[in-house]
Amino acid sequence: MSSEALPEPAGPRIARRGLVLILSSPSGAGETSLPRALLEGKHLGLTVSVSVTTRAKRPSEIAGRDYEFIEKDEFLSLRDRGELLEWAEVHGNFYGTPRRPVERVLAAGDDMIFDIDYQGTRQVREKLGPDVVTVFILPPSMAELQHRLERRAEDTRQTIDRRLENSRVEIERWVEYDYIIVNQDLGASFDSLKAVLAAERLKRERQVGLPDFTSGLLTERIG
Repeated sequence: MSSEALPEPAGPRIARRGLVLILSSPSGAGETSLPRALLEGKHLGLTVSVSVTTRAKRPSEIAGRDYEFIEKDEFLSLRDRGELLEWAEVHGNFYGTPRRPVERVLAAGDDMIFDIDYQGTRQVREKLGPDVVTVFILPPSMAELQHRLERRAEDTRQTIDRRLENSRVEIERWVEYDYIIVNQDLGASFDSLKAVLAAERLKRERQVGLPDFTSGLLTERIG
């Protein structure tokens, strides 16, 4: 996968609002590998949103990087105090996104990446509105999705079957997302995500410094 940074726009830097890039997918379609690829080396200027969850840590996961693993009582306390931007119960476990870290990043004009399901996406979009960009990652086929889950070798047969069943419900939500990527090849999917990010950063409504910049152009004395 390419590690090239996104090209910087020529000319002066214009202040803009931060954005939240949300990636959703059925389990096994790229929900872990693609966010991780975007964050490698920090060359794309993204901050990760680390969710809290009540499920057990998998052998390949690192606490604080993939998730913050907490007890159910602590999770419910965060939810009831309004300290979660979104939360959901998935496969019998609770997942949620702490609100304060997200608000700090966006206020600084920086960008954040979320790896959450469609339920969480709805909640974040409702609360953050135009600051949210959503991407749904589809598998190339259900057979390939099953193969990836089995190859991961971290779940029981019963869990894999449940994930495959739930994936059909999740895939039906593709119509709620701004962009759709079929993850046949990880490198190509990564390039598509970089293109989405580059375009969204240039949207007029995100560049809050444009009024001052254009006023300066119009009053600039030349000749």
